[in-house]
Amino acid sequence: MTAEVSTSRLAQGQIATSSSTSRYVQATIALAFGLFIVGMVGFSPLSVAHNAAHDARHAYAFPCH
Repeated sequence: MTAEVSTSRLAQGQIATSSSTSRYVQATIALAFGLFIVGMVGFSPLSVAHNAAHDARHAYAFPCH
């Protein structure tokens, strides 16, 4: 009976560790994607990228000017 309890606690600990690791991986990917969007599109000198973002703001009824 003692072996079953300790095995159950070990499995729960592994699940909790896996879950928290998954959160950190997801947060890191989201941060990298956000930095990519801001860095590559937000500061892009291309007027096409600016116009696409501008049109998207208007499509969502976000006032920009």
